[in-house]
Amino acid sequence: MAEKVKPYSEEQGKKEQISKMFNNIAPYYDFLNRFLSLGIDTRWRKKGINILKESNPKYILDVATGTADVAIEMTKRLSPDKIIGVDISTEMLEIGRKKIKKKGLEHLIELKEGDSEKLPFEDNTFDAITVAFGVRNYENLAKGMKEMNRVLKPEGQLMVLEFSQPKMFPFKQLYHFYFKNILPFIGRFTSKDPKAYKYLYESVQAFPDGKDFVKVMEETGYKFNKCVPLTLGICSIYTGKK
Repeated sequence: MAEKVKPYSEEQGKKEQISKMFNNIAPYYDFLNRFLSLGIDTRWRKKGINILKESNPKYILDVATGTADVAIEMTKRLSPDKIIGVDISTEMLEIGRKKIKKKGLEHLIELKEGDSEKLPFEDNTFDAITVAFGVRNYENLAKGMKEMNRVLKPEGQLMVLEFSQPKMFPFKQLYHFYFKNILPFIGRFTSKDPKAYKYLYESVQAFPDGKDFVKVMEETGYKFNKCVPLTLGICSIYTGKK
């Protein structure tokens, strides 16, 4: 399972290591996302957010918000009254706050340091919850999923965007070669953290994607669960309701 894969050592907890890793790569994170995905990641985020339009959520929680890309995009594509973004990386949040201020969105988006497995909110608080490329970093996946369910309103919607593994030959082989060899090589020299992009490959391999993650959603209290593969299965959008 993904929670057993850690960026650095076996001794330290995964949560502490994830915080350290993202603090290390925070200054390079946005650039590397665009560069290493050839800009496709922005389209994935937009597709995931567009799914929420039908339910018209007003109070939204963005878990593992990072530098707030999803939160900012939601202000453009939805009509929210408030978006709260939480993350365990203080450096990522600081960059996110600067982006929000530059765009004049402080009245709509608030970023907080927070643990996805111990969210500082009351039960039944949010109309929708989003997580983009974050659930595979949870120390305890089931616990994090249940915690998000707790703070989601009845009939509220969850949207998870996460890497998955393509199945089609020869795209599957090319994908694995790129993720395992090319991406860590570029990331190592650009982000100055050799472990970060090696961990990315390992965590994607360990993550229970597709039907397996839909099963996790069902077991942690979500209904009407769906998985929509994107770009031949490199990424998937998962949706469900409380």
